Amino acid sequence: MQLIDGKKVSAEIKAEIAAEVEAMVARGEKRPHLAAILVGHDGGSETYVANKVKACGECGFKSTLIRFEDDITEDALLQAVDQLNDDPDVDGFIVQLPLPKHISEQKVIEAIDPNKDVDGFHPTNVGRMATGLEGFVSATPAGILDLFARYNIDTKGKHCVVLGRSNIVGRPMAELMMQKRTSGNCTVTVCHSATPNIPEITRTADIIIAALGSPKFVKADMVKDGAVVIDVGTTRVPDATRKSGFKLTGDVDFDNVAPKCSWITPVPGGVGPMTIVSLMKNTLLAAKRRAR
Repeated sequence: MQLIDGKKVSAEIKAEIAAEVEAMVARGEKRPHLAAILVGHDGGSETYVANKVKACGECGFKSTLIRFEDDITEDALLQAVDQLNDDPDVDGFIVQLPLPKHISEQKVIEAIDPNKDVDGFHPTNVGRMATGLEGFVSATPAGILDLFARYNIDTKGKHCVVLGRSNIVGRPMAELMMQKRTSGNCTVTVCHSATPNIPEITRTADIIIAALGSPKFVKADMVKDGAVVIDVGTTRVPDATRKSGFKLTGDVDFDNVAPKCSWITPVPGGVGPMTIVSLMKNTLLAAKRRAR
């Protein structure tokens, strides 16, 4: 078993981005600017946004955090999105999800200018990704592709099982893994809550990408020897031994599954850091496009 170290790879990519940004600035070009809208005080969202702001600093980006209380109206939030769409200094921005129940997440996503949609959630970018055209790829799937590439993990012709069908991870991941690319070119099966006999399917997989949000769902008897296992899950599970009162737990029963794998990502320190660095890559791409 070999560990896929997302923390290490993300640090390498951030250093590469920072060097490119300084070269841009030296040429007299504008420093890339990422903005984020955070609604309410959800603990997970607070942590994610803080990590994104920190990553902006490490990459040499300008960053702006716009905060609203969770009683903001949908119309007011949409107005804030419009202002960022129209701001010439902002290259890309995100609206941190989840949003309060009275706000339509889809309506907000569709209100974002696709050219500034560095999360890659707008239908225009989803469509471009699905058809193999250049665009902003959803950050978590993009980060997983980078891990395959950096670790020279051969995916061509392999059977990849994706657990989960969310618009953020499962669906785009399946699309990307079946495309004819270096990190891809797989035969893909997508399993979800209505799929019978999931263990029988996963036991045939060369690659398992677990994105269910169900702690320790993938057990050792669901994985064949030598499989590559990518754990996207990050669920907060109560843990009285920790100061925070919780620990992050993945969708994979790591201790029991890891000995059977050729490669596996840990939680934390696997996919999570790659999600953030992919957002940085998209922001750099957005700045380059706007500079053309």
